[in-house]
Amino acid sequence: MPSGKQTTESKRVLEPLERISEVLFGLIIVLTFTSTINLAETSRGEVHGILIKAIGCTLAWAIIDALFYLVGCLSKRGRSRVLLRRLHVAADAEEARRTIAEALPPLIASHLQLEAFESLRQKLTHLPEEPFRLRPTKHDWWGALAVLSLACASIFPVMIPFIFMSDARLALQISHGIAIVLLFVTGYALGLDTSERPLRVALSMVVLGSAMIGVALVLGG
Repeated sequence: MPSGKQTTESKRVLEPLERISEVLFGLIIVLTFTSTINLAETSRGEVHGILIKAIGCTLAWAIIDALFYLVGCLSKRGRSRVLLRRLHVAADAEEARRTIAEALPPLIASHLQLEAFESLRQKLTHLPEEPFRLRPTKHDWWGALAVLSLACASIFPVMIPFIFMSDARLALQISHGIAIVLLFVTGYALGLDTSERPLRVALSMVVLGSAMIGVALVLGG
């Protein structure tokens, strides 16, 4: 039987939605900068200055996001421990069923029979109660590093045209084209994991990403 640590910790460093969110996060930040470039009034040196600010802003928020990821990991682990303790002290089968149902996705919990809840209760109550340590595990640190890396790495394809092309107008057009392609690819990857129609999810991601960038620009992002 798997240990408590294995049952509460995913083998993946990041789940698909988390990976997509970090890529989208980086793209939105850099595009809120590049979309404000006025080619008629901005010199090449000023364009490079804007890109440097975009890198700095992305790095700062990626670090903050990685720290919140670590906090989330500790919170999930603490909640799992609390639920397991509640299960150990449950007064009756109905209280144990409600405790287990809280830890399950609603769709799954609503279709489980009482026998299944009882089987889960018996298995879970035999798990040893591990001491809670208020510090991240190696797996948590790898996840935080992945959050930081994905958010930062996602902005560089969008910035490459400005680095290697002297024609700022063409560089801006290619940059936005690359961003649209990245939005499509990330949406398609998410669709493969969550939907039977990944193409629809990919197109929706392009629309959603564009809308989020528009909101950021309107609100002065």
